[in-house]
Amino acid sequence: MARFERGRVRIEYEERGEGFPVLLVAPGGMRSAMELWSRSPFDPREVLADGFRLIAMDQRNAGASTGPVSASDGWHTFAADQLALLDHLGVERFHVLGMCIGGSYGLRLMQAAPERVAAGVLLQPIGHDDNREAFREMFDGWARELAARREDVEPTVLEALRANLFDGDFVFSVDRDFVRGCETPMLILRGNDTYHPARVSEELAELAPHAELVREWKEGAAVDAAVARVREFLAAHR
Repeated sequence: MARFERGRVRIEYEERGEGFPVLLVAPGGMRSAMELWSRSPFDPREVLADGFRLIAMDQRNAGASTGPVSASDGWHTFAADQLALLDHLGVERFHVLGMCIGGSYGLRLMQAAPERVAAGVLLQPIGHDDNREAFREMFDGWARELAARREDVEPTVLEALRANLFDGDFVFSVDRDFVRGCETPMLILRGNDTYHPARVSEELAELAPHAELVREWKEGAAVDAAVARVREFLAAHR
């Protein structure tokens, strides 16, 4: 483990492997932290380390990472943390592989720095599909824990952050018009539950000009097939 500090922000991260850089953005909603990769159908830190330089991180105020919270924070705030870490590590061009909320973070990176993101792998991306209350409840659980240990975090600020992150539509971090015009190649592994609606994955794949959809990938032989396709996809676009 290592730590990167930028002002009042402290980001915990780790690196594994050698090769073309891949930023790994973990699942877990607001608790997006490296350790949660171990609970996924496959752990990219284990299955990709022999061919890529993997950079995993705990997002701001998740896991061991910390940072201030303001009413103006939103998806752009997390993207700035991610790009600052990559700058610190001397990484200019990279792939992003994100699961759950990591899909929305990855899409925001494609918008914020299109010249730097070579390709994106989105595993069961989150999105709006008659499920907004579920996202608000997820956020509120994290917010209560954060406020209980941080005297500097105000309830009104957390309410503003929740709105900035989850009051939007589609995948929350970018809109459909952006996806339609996004030239970044994408491999999308379809979601199938409340937080990761199948319809959102399918629409992403339909809208993005250079996208491929993998429908089955979580169980049995489909896991190995998905890992093989992810490796091929990342290798083809580096």
